[in-house]
Amino acid sequence: MTDLLKITAYSFAGNNTVGKNGNTVFEVSPAMQPEDFLQAAYQHLNIGYPKFYKMDNLCKLGFLATEVLLQGAGKITDPFATAIVLTNANASLDADIRYYDSLANIPSPALFVYTLPNIVIGEISIRHNLKGENAFFIFETFDASFIETYVTNLFSTTAIERCICGWIDFIKDSYEAVLFLVEKDHRSNEAKAFTKDNLNNIYLKHTWKKQH
Repeated sequence: MTDLLKITAYSFAGNNTVGKNGNTVFEVSPAMQPEDFLQAAYQHLNIGYPKFYKMDNLCKLGFLATEVLLQGAGKITDPFATAIVLTNANASLDADIRYYDSLANIPSPALFVYTLPNIVIGEISIRHNLKGENAFFIFETFDASFIETYVTNLFSTTAIERCICGWIDFIKDSYEAVLFLVEKDHRSNEAKAFTKDNLNNIYLKHTWKKQH
């Protein structure tokens, strides 16, 4: 199965930059605060999805990285044919801290909604009408071996045709996302084999963190 799966696109966001397949799509000064950057990127992409403004930072980051990832990927006709597998190191801790701080006054239900990391999968699914398998895992660092094994098993045991997978993390002033679109039997010359080494190589090009 592994040799049939290809990385047909990838997107990245971090250090006030959003890009796809190695090319920068939007970039601002590193001095801009992360929350302001997310809003500026959303406006630059001209998406038109008002619910974006209600999301927590992790959801906004995942939403934007997915929007860029799926640009030009073709319309999804079967909502059950696309899976989502995401990982990070800090779960929803950024939203957890903000909700905890709000307890000093009136607890915010709007913040409480986002105190689970898999809510970002829900937001992406609603936006793109995706109903396939999904999961969110927590690791200390990006684990390409796990993603390769888990996603390959999904393709082997379910009827999915493609999978959005990768790493998305947001905590205070630090954030990064590297998402991959994995598809079966893709014949594009630009597609890369879905292997641990290719996942690692792409991730390491677009992170400020060092893999262990």
